Amino acid sequence: QLQLVESGGGLVQPGGSLRLSCAASGFTLDYYVIAWFHQAPGKDREGVSCITSSGAVTVYADSVKGRFTISRDNAKNTVYLQMKSLKPEDSGSYYCAAVRDPTRISAYDCVYDYDAWGQGTQVTVSS
Repeated sequence: QLQLVESGGGLVQPGGSLRLSCAASGFTLDYYVIAWFHQAPGKDREGVSCITSSGAVTVYADSVKGRFTISRDNAKNTVYLQMKSLKPEDSGSYYCAAVRDPTRISAYDCVYDYDAWGQGTQVTVSS
């Protein structure tokens, strides 16, 4: 059973940093594209960033470019999202998702038919 578990969320002041983790169990992430999604209260879920299985291709939403960094450690079966210079509008739930060997790899978006989703971790950016 494919299972993803997010962690690392919390309360942080504007301008602060957090590092989210997405750990997989029941499967190895080696062959999966992994993405992070953000859902603000009352809004639709939107893609934040994704990374290919090798880590060679990373994609970021315009709203987080230069502030967020996605990375992966396949040995630890974990993908990370380092978030810096956080803004109140970054608040919400963050979800990771995984898709195995997609037929198309995009360098511009994270639109895939994902195989598994995590339950999310909450981030609150507030003073």
